[in-house]
Amino acid sequence: MSAGSSDHEVAPDPARVRRAIHRQAASIVAAVAPFGIVFGASAARAGLTLLEAIGFSTLIFGGSSQFAAAEILGDGGSVVSAAVAGLLLNVRSLAFGVIMAPALTGALWQRAAMSQLMIDESIAVGTSQTDLKLRRYGYLVAGIGVFVVWNLTTIAGHLVFSGAGDLITDLGLDAAGPAAFLALLWPRLSHRPQLRTAVAGASIAVILIPMTPAGVPILAAMLGALVAGRVTERPVEDVPS
Repeated sequence: MSAGSSDHEVAPDPARVRRAIHRQAASIVAAVAPFGIVFGASAARAGLTLLEAIGFSTLIFGGSSQFAAAEILGDGGSVVSAAVAGLLLNVRSLAFGVIMAPALTGALWQRAAMSQLMIDESIAVGTSQTDLKLRRYGYLVAGIGVFVVWNLTTIAGHLVFSGAGDLITDLGLDAAGPAAFLALLWPRLSHRPQLRTAVAGASIAVILIPMTPAGVPILAAMLGALVAGRVTERPVEDVPS
């Protein structure tokens, strides 16, 4: 072997990486399931039929916007108000699209179909990979998994748990989703630039939540994180030895 062979980096085993992606996706899917049940129950209490609840989970497929719309409609609000609330809560998907665009290639209909899976969970698993093929794989595995489970649990929640009240909160299952996200993001926080970006976005959101309508803190935090990310990506000049 040549003297420089020791400097050659060994590429990770694709099969091993895929198994890790499957484990990440499984944890996310398990964490999402209680929230699908809660949405199904909330939709039933808001007066939505089972078919309407399924339509929400299949066509809209955005947890926060679904909850907001169901609450607004249940309180007698207009369809326009529900749509605007959902739009504000999901506008972050524009930033997600920019991040994932290099990995989600293909014909127009393929990209349109894949865009339906652009949720926090699929982005979290997909962006944990640097290789574009594996990023696409992680995005699809997590997105399809959540889509299937979210729709099944929506049906279960509507049919079985519509009278359960605060059962999910009483059991502490409402913390499962945030805990799973934190587990995925925690390794990245060991890098100082990414830690600064996360702190900037979280600080802006926490400050604005009590003072602004739903969706605005997310928008402001996203912009703040983008600015912080650009600042931390500035090249550092080499110091002469």
